[in-house]
Amino acid sequence: MSLAQNVEFMRQFSKLSGFNGLGAYGRTAVPSPLVEINEFGTNPGALKMFAFVPEHLPSASALVVVLHGCGQTAAGYNLGAGWSTLAKRYGFALLLPEQQASNNANTCFNWFSPGDIARGRGEAASIRQMIARMVADHKIDARRIFVTGLSAGGAMTSVMLATYPEVFAGGAVIAGLPFGIASNVREALSGMMQSPSRPAHELGDLVRKASKHKGPWPKLSVWHGSADRTVNPGNADEIVKQWLDVHGLPSAPMSTADVDGYPRDVWWNADGETVVESYTITNMAHGTPLGLAGADEAYGVEGAFLIEAGISSSYHIANFFGLTERVSQPNAAARQSVKTPTIPSAATVSLQSPDLVATLWPRTTLVHHAKPRENKPREAAPAREPKRIDVSAVITRALTAAGLMK
Repeated sequence: MSLAQNVEFMRQFSKLSGFNGLGAYGRTAVPSPLVEINEFGTNPGALKMFAFVPEHLPSASALVVVLHGCGQTAAGYNLGAGWSTLAKRYGFALLLPEQQASNNANTCFNWFSPGDIARGRGEAASIRQMIARMVADHKIDARRIFVTGLSAGGAMTSVMLATYPEVFAGGAVIAGLPFGIASNVREALSGMMQSPSRPAHELGDLVRKASKHKGPWPKLSVWHGSADRTVNPGNADEIVKQWLDVHGLPSAPMSTADVDGYPRDVWWNADGETVVESYTITNMAHGTPLGLAGADEAYGVEGAFLIEAGISSSYHIANFFGLTERVSQPNAAARQSVKTPTIPSAATVSLQSPDLVATLWPRTTLVHHAKPRENKPREAAPAREPKRIDVSAVITRALTAAGLMK
C-alpha cells in the first residue's frame, strides 16, 4: 500500500466504526479507583476528565497528568502502567484525561491537529482546564505539576509542555513524537514512520513560538523501545534534540550509565540538576516498559503495548519528578480499617488495540527477557500491610484463559 493510499485511508478513518478491532469491548469501563469529574470549564476539546486522589493526601501535594495511548481508556492505561498504585504509595494526585470516539475514532489524542495543539484551543485547553480544577479542589502545589503519556499520549505530552511550559515542572514522553512536526495526517504519518532529522534550532523554535514563555523550562524524561515499528525510535532523538536546544545544552550526553540493564543518557544544567534524560529500551517494541522497582515492587499489569521489560518506567518517571522520596503513611484510624480489594473482571479490562500504523504496516512482535537486576542496596522495607490478593496475577491468568494474552 502506497503512502498516498494510506493518507486516503486516514481521511476515511473517522468514518469507521470499531476500527481498533475490539469495538465497544475495548472501551468498556474498567473497575478502578478513578473518579469522573464532569465540570471543569468550557472543555473546547470535548474530552473526559478522570482523577485519582489518595486518602490522606498531604498538603501542597504534586499532580501527575497521565495521557493514554490510542485505543485505550484512562482507567485501562492507569491499570496497565500502575500510576494509581504509585500515587497511593507516595502520596500524590493524578489527573487522567480521556479521548472520546466522537473526536477520534481510535481514541487517539489529536496531537497533529492545529485546532487541538495551540495554547488556549481544543484538547490542549481542555487539559489545562482540568489541571486548574485539580489545583483548586485539592490545593495542589502549582510548582509540582507534571505530565506523561504513551504514543499519541506521549505526543500530546510534548504538546502540553510546549504550549503551557509555565504550568509544568517536568514531563515524560514514552514512544512519542516532538512538538510541532505535524499539522496534518500526511505529516503525522511521515513523522511516525520515518522521523526525518531536523536542525536542533528549528525544533527548539517550535517550542519557543508556542507561547510567550521565556523560561525556566520543564525538565524532560524520554523513553523509547529500539525495536518500535509503530513510532520510529528516531523520534526519541528528535525530542531530546528539541529540548536540549530549548535548555541551551550541548548535544553530547554529560553522563551515560545503565539502569536495570538499559542505557540512560543524562544532561544537567548549571546548577547540577538533571533536566533531560533519555532511556533506550533495547529490543523492545512499541509500548510502556514494565518491571520491578524500588524494593522489588511491581507497578502495572502486562498487556497490549504494556510490555514486561525488566524496568518500571512509571516508577523511574515518578522518581525523576521527585515524587518517590517519601512513602505515604495512613493514619492510625485508617490502618485499623482494612478494605477488601476490588478485583477487575477480565471481561471489562480495556486492552489497547493495534493502532493505525501497526495495521497499515507489518510489525514484528518481539519477546524481550528481563535483564538481571544490578546488585543495589535495598531500601528499608515499608511497614507490613495485611496480605492482599495479587490482582495482577489474577488479571493475567484470566486474560490468558480468555485468549487475550499469551
